[in-house]
Amino acid sequence: MAKIPSEENGILHPETQLPEDDRDVSLRPKSLSEFLGQKAMKENLSVFISAAKNRSESLDHLFLIGPPGLGKTTLAQVVANELGADFKVTSAPALDKPKDLAGILTTVTEKTVFFIDEIHRLKPTIEEMLYIAMEDYELDWIIGQGPSARTIRIPIPPFTLVGATTKAGNVSSPLVSRFGISCRFSFYEPEDMEAIVRRSAGILKVTVDNDAAALLASSARGTPRVVNRLLRRMRDFAEVFGSGHITKKVVAEGLERLEIDALGLEKHDREILRIIIERYNGGPVGAETLAISVGEAVETLEDYYEPYLIQAGLIQRTPRGRVVTALAYDHLKLAKGRNENSGLLF
Repeated sequence: MAKIPSEENGILHPETQLPEDDRDVSLRPKSLSEFLGQKAMKENLSVFISAAKNRSESLDHLFLIGPPGLGKTTLAQVVANELGADFKVTSAPALDKPKDLAGILTTVTEKTVFFIDEIHRLKPTIEEMLYIAMEDYELDWIIGQGPSARTIRIPIPPFTLVGATTKAGNVSSPLVSRFGISCRFSFYEPEDMEAIVRRSAGILKVTVDNDAAALLASSARGTPRVVNRLLRRMRDFAEVFGSGHITKKVVAEGLERLEIDALGLEKHDREILRIIIERYNGGPVGAETLAISVGEAVETLEDYYEPYLIQAGLIQRTPRGRVVTALAYDHLKLAKGRNENSGLLF
Protein backbone atom coordinates (compact mmCIF):
# COMPACT_ATOMS: atom_id res chain seq x y z
CA MET A 1 0.00 0.00 0.00
CA ALA A 2 1.32 3.43 -0.95
CA LYS A 3 2.50 5.73 1.81
CA ILE A 4 0.36 8.87 1.68
CA PRO A 5 2.30 12.14 1.91
CA SER A 6 2.01 13.77 5.32
CA GLU A 7 0.25 17.05 6.07
CA GLU A 8 3.61 18.79 6.04
CA ASN A 9 4.48 17.87 2.46
CA GLY A 10 1.06 16.91 1.09
CA ILE A 11 -0.57 20.31 0.57
CA LEU A 12 -0.43 19.94 -3.22
CA HIS A 13 -1.60 16.32 -3.15
CA PRO A 14 -5.42 16.33 -3.26
CA GLU A 15 -5.58 12.64 -2.33
CA THR A 16 -4.08 13.53 1.07
CA GLN A 17 -6.96 14.17 3.47
CA LEU A 18 -6.19 17.15 5.73
CA PRO A 19 -8.43 17.99 8.73
CA GLU A 20 -8.96 21.54 7.47
CA ASP A 21 -10.60 20.22 4.29
CA ASP A 22 -13.52 18.95 6.38
CA ARG A 23 -13.69 22.02 8.61
CA ASP A 24 -14.23 24.50 5.78
CA VAL A 25 -17.40 22.94 4.38
CA SER A 26 -18.68 26.49 3.80
CA LEU A 27 -16.42 26.67 0.74
CA ARG A 28 -18.38 23.91 -0.98
CA PRO A 29 -20.99 25.08 -3.50
CA LYS A 30 -24.62 24.32 -2.70
CA SER A 31 -26.10 24.59 -6.20
CA LEU A 32 -25.08 24.08 -9.83
CA SER A 33 -24.94 27.85 -10.35
CA GLU A 34 -22.31 28.10 -7.57
CA PHE A 35 -20.34 25.11 -8.87
CA LEU A 36 -17.61 26.69 -11.00
CA GLY A 37 -15.94 24.98 -13.95
CA GLN A 38 -16.83 21.71 -15.75
CA LYS A 39 -19.24 23.71 -17.94
CA ALA A 40 -20.38 21.02 -20.41
CA MET A 41 -20.91 18.47 -17.65
CA LYS A 42 -22.95 20.94 -15.58
CA GLU A 43 -25.16 21.90 -18.52
CA ASN A 44 -26.03 18.27 -19.23
CA LEU A 45 -26.65 17.51 -15.57
CA SER A 46 -28.97 20.52 -15.31
CA VAL A 47 -31.09 19.10 -18.14
CA PHE A 48 -31.24 15.63 -16.58
CA ILE A 49 -32.16 17.03 -13.15
CA SER A 50 -34.88 19.30 -14.57
CA ALA A 51 -36.37 16.41 -16.57
CA ALA A 52 -36.42 14.12 -13.51
CA LYS A 53 -38.11 16.81 -11.42
CA ASN A 54 -40.73 17.48 -14.12
CA ARG A 55 -41.58 13.77 -14.18
CA SER A 56 -41.47 13.52 -10.37
CA GLU A 57 -38.99 10.67 -10.71
CA SER A 58 -35.66 9.88 -9.12
CA LEU A 59 -32.64 10.87 -11.20
CA ASP A 60 -30.94 8.04 -13.07
CA HIS A 61 -27.89 6.56 -11.35
CA LEU A 62 -24.84 8.79 -11.73
CA PHE A 63 -21.20 7.71 -12.21
CA LEU A 64 -18.52 10.32 -11.42
CA ILE A 65 -14.99 9.74 -12.71
CA GLY A 66 -11.91 11.87 -12.14
CA PRO A 67 -8.75 12.58 -10.12
CA PRO A 68 -9.05 13.46 -6.41
CA GLY A 69 -9.93 16.99 -5.36
CA LEU A 70 -11.97 18.02 -8.41
CA GLY A 71 -15.36 18.07 -6.68
CA LYS A 72 -17.01 14.64 -7.06
CA THR A 73 -18.36 14.55 -3.49
CA THR A 74 -19.41 18.18 -3.73
CA LEU A 75 -21.27 17.58 -6.99
CA ALA A 76 -23.15 14.65 -5.44
CA GLN A 77 -24.32 16.96 -2.64
CA VAL A 78 -25.25 19.62 -5.20
CA VAL A 79 -27.35 17.08 -7.13
CA ALA A 80 -29.23 16.20 -3.93
CA ASN A 81 -29.83 19.90 -3.22
CA GLU A 82 -31.07 20.54 -6.75
CA LEU A 83 -33.46 17.59 -6.50
CA GLY A 84 -34.60 18.60 -3.03
CA ALA A 85 -33.82 15.05 -1.88
CA ASP A 86 -32.16 13.46 1.14
CA PHE A 87 -28.42 12.81 0.89
CA LYS A 88 -26.69 9.75 2.32
CA VAL A 89 -22.96 9.29 1.99
CA THR A 90 -20.53 6.45 2.61
CA SER A 91 -17.37 4.98 1.10
CA ALA A 92 -16.83 1.52 -0.33
CA PRO A 93 -14.25 0.45 2.31
CA ALA A 94 -16.82 1.23 5.03
CA LEU A 95 -19.25 -1.31 3.54
CA ASP A 96 -17.75 -4.45 5.01
CA LYS A 97 -20.73 -6.84 4.93
CA PRO A 98 -24.01 -7.04 2.94
CA LYS A 99 -25.92 -6.06 6.08
CA ASP A 100 -24.09 -2.69 6.06
CA LEU A 101 -25.51 -1.88 2.62
CA ALA A 102 -28.93 -3.29 3.54
CA GLY A 103 -29.03 -1.13 6.66
CA ILE A 104 -28.58 2.01 4.56
CA LEU A 105 -30.88 1.11 1.68
CA THR A 106 -33.78 0.07 3.91
CA THR A 107 -33.80 3.55 5.46
CA VAL A 108 -33.72 5.61 2.24
CA THR A 109 -36.72 7.70 1.29
CA GLU A 110 -38.00 8.14 -2.24
CA LYS A 111 -35.57 9.99 -4.58
CA THR A 112 -32.76 9.89 -1.98
CA VAL A 113 -29.27 10.51 -3.40
CA PHE A 114 -26.99 7.76 -2.06
CA PHE A 115 -23.30 8.56 -2.59
CA ILE A 116 -20.60 5.86 -2.50
CA ASP A 117 -17.04 7.16 -2.70
CA GLU A 118 -14.17 4.96 -3.97
CA ILE A 119 -16.76 2.66 -5.51
CA HIS A 120 -13.99 0.68 -7.25
CA ARG A 121 -13.19 -0.82 -3.82
CA LEU A 122 -16.58 -2.48 -3.30
CA LYS A 123 -16.48 -6.12 -2.22
CA PRO A 124 -18.00 -8.58 -4.77
CA THR A 125 -20.82 -9.70 -2.46
CA ILE A 126 -21.90 -6.13 -1.80
CA GLU A 127 -21.60 -5.23 -5.48
CA GLU A 128 -23.90 -8.10 -6.46
CA MET A 129 -26.50 -6.94 -3.93
CA LEU A 130 -26.22 -3.46 -5.37
CA TYR A 131 -27.05 -4.68 -8.91
CA ILE A 132 -30.59 -5.70 -7.93
CA ALA A 133 -31.09 -2.57 -5.84
CA MET A 134 -30.09 -0.33 -8.75
CA GLU A 135 -32.19 -2.12 -11.37
CA ASP A 136 -35.28 -3.39 -9.54
CA TYR A 137 -35.24 -1.30 -6.35
CA GLU A 138 -35.30 -4.45 -4.29
CA LEU A 139 -32.94 -6.19 -1.89
CA ASP A 140 -32.25 -9.92 -1.89
CA TRP A 141 -32.02 -11.16 1.68
CA ILE A 142 -31.37 -14.71 2.91
CA ILE A 143 -33.33 -15.91 5.95
CA GLY A 144 -32.24 -19.00 7.84
CA GLN A 145 -29.32 -21.33 7.30
CA GLY A 146 -28.64 -24.65 5.61
CA PRO A 147 -31.50 -26.56 3.90
CA SER A 148 -34.14 -24.28 5.45
CA ALA A 149 -32.55 -21.08 4.07
CA ARG A 150 -34.72 -19.04 1.74
CA THR A 151 -34.41 -15.77 -0.11
CA ILE A 152 -36.87 -12.93 0.19
CA ARG A 153 -36.95 -9.69 -1.75
CA ILE A 154 -37.42 -6.47 0.19
CA PRO A 155 -38.75 -3.51 -1.85
CA ILE A 156 -37.00 -0.19 -1.42
CA PRO A 157 -38.05 3.27 -2.69
CA PRO A 158 -36.59 4.47 -6.02
CA PHE A 159 -33.31 6.21 -5.26
CA THR A 160 -30.32 7.65 -7.10
CA LEU A 161 -26.96 5.97 -6.60
CA VAL A 162 -23.99 8.27 -7.18
CA GLY A 163 -20.73 6.34 -7.48
CA ALA A 164 -17.40 8.17 -7.51
CA THR A 165 -14.01 6.77 -8.44
CA THR A 166 -10.50 7.88 -9.25
CA LYS A 167 -9.83 4.55 -10.97
CA ALA A 168 -12.61 3.88 -13.47
CA GLY A 169 -10.69 0.97 -14.98
CA ASN A 170 -11.00 -0.92 -11.68
CA VAL A 171 -14.81 -0.77 -11.66
CA SER A 172 -16.43 -3.93 -13.03
CA SER A 173 -18.28 -3.71 -16.35
CA PRO A 174 -21.59 -5.01 -14.91
CA LEU A 175 -21.60 -2.22 -12.33
CA VAL A 176 -20.64 0.49 -14.84
CA SER A 177 -23.43 -0.62 -17.19
CA ARG A 178 -26.04 0.04 -14.53
CA PHE A 179 -25.26 3.76 -14.34
CA GLY A 180 -27.43 5.78 -16.71
CA ILE A 181 -25.34 8.98 -16.51
CA SER A 182 -21.54 9.17 -16.60
CA CYS A 183 -19.63 12.37 -15.85
CA ARG A 184 -15.88 12.61 -16.33
CA PHE A 185 -14.11 15.43 -14.49
CA SER A 186 -11.15 17.20 -16.09
CA PHE A 187 -8.59 19.51 -14.49
CA TYR A 188 -9.90 23.06 -14.18
CA GLU A 189 -9.02 25.85 -16.58
CA PRO A 190 -6.99 28.81 -15.18
CA GLU A 191 -9.94 31.23 -15.41
CA ASP A 192 -12.17 28.80 -13.49
CA MET A 193 -9.48 28.38 -10.83
CA GLU A 194 -9.20 32.16 -10.44
CA ALA A 195 -13.00 32.38 -10.06
CA ILE A 196 -12.84 29.70 -7.34
CA VAL A 197 -10.15 31.70 -5.51
CA ARG A 198 -12.28 34.85 -5.57
CA ARG A 199 -15.42 32.99 -4.44
CA SER A 200 -13.59 31.23 -1.59
CA ALA A 201 -11.90 34.48 -0.55
CA GLY A 202 -15.31 36.12 -0.28
CA ILE A 203 -16.60 33.30 1.96
CA LEU A 204 -13.45 33.46 4.13
CA LYS A 205 -13.88 37.26 4.32
CA VAL A 206 -10.43 38.01 2.97
CA THR A 207 -9.56 40.33 0.08
CA VAL A 208 -7.33 39.08 -2.72
CA ASP A 209 -5.92 40.99 -5.71
CA ASN A 210 -6.60 39.68 -9.22
CA ASP A 211 -2.91 39.09 -9.95
CA ALA A 212 -2.57 37.27 -6.62
CA ALA A 213 -5.55 35.06 -7.51
CA ALA A 214 -3.95 34.30 -10.89
CA LEU A 215 -0.66 33.26 -9.26
CA LEU A 216 -2.49 31.05 -6.76
CA ALA A 217 -4.51 29.46 -9.56
CA SER A 218 -1.40 28.65 -11.62
CA SER A 219 0.25 26.95 -8.62
CA ALA A 220 -2.68 24.68 -7.68
CA ARG A 221 -2.47 21.94 -10.32
CA GLY A 222 -5.91 22.72 -11.72
CA THR A 223 -7.51 21.32 -8.55
CA PRO A 224 -10.03 23.25 -6.39
CA ARG A 225 -9.15 21.38 -3.18
CA VAL A 226 -5.51 22.41 -3.58
CA VAL A 227 -6.24 26.04 -4.42
CA ASN A 228 -8.47 26.35 -1.34
CA ARG A 229 -5.67 24.95 0.83
CA LEU A 230 -3.20 27.43 -0.64
CA LEU A 231 -5.67 30.29 -0.13
CA ARG A 232 -5.97 29.44 3.56
CA ARG A 233 -2.19 29.41 3.92
CA MET A 234 -1.89 32.77 2.12
CA ARG A 235 -4.55 34.17 4.46
CA ASP A 236 -2.31 33.13 7.38
CA PHE A 237 0.75 34.81 5.86
CA ALA A 238 -1.24 37.96 5.07
CA GLU A 239 -2.57 38.21 8.63
CA VAL A 240 0.78 37.61 10.35
CA PHE A 241 3.18 39.43 8.00
CA GLY A 242 0.88 41.96 6.36
CA SER A 243 -2.40 43.80 6.73
CA GLY A 244 -4.62 40.80 6.06
CA HIS A 245 -4.93 41.69 2.37
CA ILE A 246 -3.60 39.04 -0.04
CA THR A 247 -1.41 40.65 -2.69
CA LYS A 248 0.78 39.10 -5.35
CA LYS A 249 3.81 39.80 -3.15
CA VAL A 250 2.23 37.93 -0.23
CA VAL A 251 1.44 34.96 -2.48
CA ALA A 252 4.95 34.93 -4.00
CA GLU A 253 6.59 35.03 -0.56
CA GLY A 254 4.15 32.47 0.83
CA LEU A 255 4.77 30.01 -2.02
CA GLU A 256 8.51 30.47 -1.56
CA ARG A 257 8.19 29.65 2.14
CA LEU A 258 6.16 26.54 1.27
CA GLU A 259 8.76 25.67 -1.41
CA ILE A 260 6.11 25.66 -4.13
CA ASP A 261 6.96 27.10 -7.55
CA ALA A 262 4.73 28.75 -10.14
CA LEU A 263 4.17 25.44 -11.95
CA GLY A 264 2.77 23.86 -8.79
CA LEU A 265 5.80 21.70 -7.97
CA GLU A 266 6.89 21.02 -4.39
CA LYS A 267 10.46 20.42 -3.29
CA HIS A 268 10.08 16.64 -3.62
CA ASP A 269 8.71 16.94 -7.16
CA ARG A 270 11.74 18.95 -8.21
CA GLU A 271 14.07 16.48 -6.48
CA ILE A 272 12.61 13.65 -8.58
CA LEU A 273 13.30 15.62 -11.77
CA ARG A 274 16.82 16.56 -10.66
CA ILE A 275 17.71 12.97 -9.80
CA ILE A 276 16.60 11.76 -13.24
CA ILE A 277 18.60 14.55 -14.91
CA GLU A 278 21.74 14.59 -12.79
CA ARG A 279 22.16 10.91 -11.87
CA TYR A 280 20.67 9.26 -14.94
CA ASN A 281 21.39 11.88 -17.61
CA GLY A 282 17.70 12.55 -18.18
CA GLY A 283 16.65 8.88 -18.27
CA PRO A 284 15.50 6.33 -18.98
CA VAL A 285 15.37 5.03 -15.41
CA GLY A 286 13.13 2.28 -14.07
CA ALA A 287 10.44 2.97 -11.48
CA GLU A 288 12.06 0.81 -8.79
CA THR A 289 15.48 2.37 -9.25
CA LEU A 290 13.99 5.86 -9.19
CA ALA A 291 11.91 5.07 -6.09
CA ILE A 292 15.02 3.87 -4.22
CA SER A 293 16.92 6.99 -5.34
CA VAL A 294 14.26 9.34 -3.95
CA GLY A 295 13.62 7.26 -0.83
CA GLU A 296 9.98 6.41 -1.56
CA ALA A 297 7.97 3.26 -2.21
CA VAL A 298 7.27 2.50 -5.88
CA GLU A 299 3.52 2.81 -5.23
CA THR A 300 3.97 6.27 -3.70
CA LEU A 301 6.03 7.40 -6.67
CA GLU A 302 3.49 6.09 -9.19
CA ASP A 303 0.32 7.10 -7.34
CA TYR A 304 1.22 10.47 -5.80
CA TYR A 305 4.15 12.06 -7.61
CA GLU A 306 4.22 10.89 -11.21
CA PRO A 307 0.62 11.70 -12.27
CA TYR A 308 1.05 15.46 -12.06
CA LEU A 309 4.61 15.40 -13.44
CA ILE A 310 3.28 13.52 -16.47
CA GLN A 311 0.17 15.72 -16.77
CA ALA A 312 2.39 18.84 -16.66
CA GLY A 313 4.55 17.40 -19.46
CA LEU A 314 7.69 17.15 -17.33
CA ILE A 315 8.33 13.41 -17.57
CA GLN A 316 7.33 10.56 -19.85
CA ARG A 317 6.84 6.86 -19.21
CA THR A 318 8.58 4.86 -21.91
CA PRO A 319 9.11 1.10 -22.39
CA ARG A 320 12.60 1.47 -20.90
CA GLY A 321 11.69 3.72 -17.97
CA ARG A 322 11.07 7.35 -17.00
CA VAL A 323 12.50 10.14 -19.15
CA VAL A 324 12.38 13.87 -18.44
CA THR A 325 11.24 16.24 -21.19
CA ALA A 326 12.80 19.44 -22.48
CA LEU A 327 10.25 21.37 -20.38
CA ALA A 328 11.77 19.90 -17.20
CA TYR A 329 15.24 21.13 -18.16
CA ASP A 330 13.85 24.58 -18.92
CA HIS A 331 11.83 24.73 -15.70
CA LEU A 332 14.84 23.79 -13.54
CA LYS A 333 17.15 25.92 -15.68
CA LEU A 334 19.51 23.01 -16.31
CA ALA A 335 21.53 22.17 -19.43
CA LYS A 336 20.11 19.33 -21.53
CA GLY A 337 21.86 15.96 -21.35
CA ARG A 338 23.24 14.31 -24.45
CA ASN A 339 20.96 11.26 -24.37
CA GLU A 340 17.85 13.28 -23.60
CA ASN A 341 15.48 11.06 -25.65
CA SER A 342 17.31 7.74 -25.51
CA GLY A 343 14.40 6.10 -23.68
CA LEU A 344 12.11 6.39 -26.69
CA LEU A 345 11.90 3.50 -29.12
CA PHE A 346 11.71 5.69 -32.20
